[in-house]
Amino acid sequence: MRPRAVARSASRIYIPAASPSQSAVRAACYILGMGPSNLVLDIETVPDPDLYTPPDTRMGEERPFPPLYVHKPIVIGCLLFDDRYRLVKFGDFGAEGSDERAMLEKFAGYVGRKRVHIVTFNGRGFDLPVIALRCLRHGISLPWYYQPRSDYRYRYSDEGHLDLCDFLTEHGAAARAGLSLDAAARVIGLPGKTGIDGSQVEGLYHAGQLQQIRDYCLHDVVQTAFLLLRFRLLQGHLDRAHYREVAGALLAAIEKDGRFAQMLALCDRARLLLTQAG
Repeated sequence: MRPRAVARSASRIYIPAASPSQSAVRAACYILGMGPSNLVLDIETVPDPDLYTPPDTRMGEERPFPPLYVHKPIVIGCLLFDDRYRLVKFGDFGAEGSDERAMLEKFAGYVGRKRVHIVTFNGRGFDLPVIALRCLRHGISLPWYYQPRSDYRYRYSDEGHLDLCDFLTEHGAAARAGLSLDAAARVIGLPGKTGIDGSQVEGLYHAGQLQQIRDYCLHDVVQTAFLLLRFRLLQGHLDRAHYREVAGALLAAIEKDGRFAQMLALCDRARLLLTQAG
């Protein structure tokens, strides 16, 4: 992961009532800044040719989305917040030219050591199952994922793994089909997809454009990170002033990175930072 340093600010303290329940202690930890760091995660994949041969399609017909077990991660993009939602660093696991196994081992080892809180958009339905299946293929252990009563796998809690898509669609009770990351990002003032979308990743990969894929993945990671901050405001874990502070700090950090110029040009900053009425 490539670091981007960001200054820290003082925490506000809140002490719960005596003999709090477990849920009250967890809620207080968010406010105190005693909870885990937050690793916002997104992956890009291509079909593994050893497991999948795409079906023949007619001219102009779109190829079907490959089944879950054939997806091979080529980028694991991430952004790390500390326990007060201040940016620590962003980048991806695996250096240029590293193989899939090394990338997965680096990711699995990092989460196992740090026990970070993972945040995704549809990661319960795609990113983490893909990572688990590829670790199964390569013989890589994920004890933190499969431990008894693992918070990383329990769907109805945001402890361990918060899938923003799952929570915003009430765990499937509301229609998920219309809520993509692109749509959710636009709700809060971000542009969503700009220039590239997931359907182009395989072609870029075979054309040797891995850096372009990595940059695209980071755009999704950053927009998921902003969505996390807004969701924490929605939950009441952040108040409006704290939200503006951390969202503004994240915005200022990516303004220094030329890779985000197009996204920033299309961003509704007033909506994103809640500086406008209505």
